[in-house]
Amino acid sequence: MAPRSAKVLRETDIKKRYSVPTGFLSSLPSFNGGHAVDFQAVDGSGRVWPFRCSIRKKGHPKPVISKGWRAFVDSKGLKVGDKVRFYKKKNEAGAKKHAYEIRAEKEIKIFGAVFGYAPII
Repeated sequence: MAPRSAKVLRETDIKKRYSVPTGFLSSLPSFNGGHAVDFQAVDGSGRVWPFRCSIRKKGHPKPVISKGWRAFVDSKGLKVGDKVRFYKKKNEAGAKKHAYEIRAEKEIKIFGAVFGYAPII
């Protein structure tokens, strides 16, 4: 399952909202002509996170996740430099599972250099 959105977090992502690549919009439920859509993602511990993705009404859509995002950041103790990945699960016939998965990864530094990332559950 390849990530639909993967990003190293910046200050705005930590303090305000998560800016997502425009390509992520194609994996979300339909906006039905509106400028926001609600969806849920499950993390590695099975906790369900409600999110809202919104786009600008005119011009470049510039999608952001705002609703629910700060609660996720605070719960996971995310900092600038950490990584978040959104995955879209394959819908199985009759399945009532959450269609999205979210994974957070903590940046690992050794002597000030980024060594890699470790999953946060």
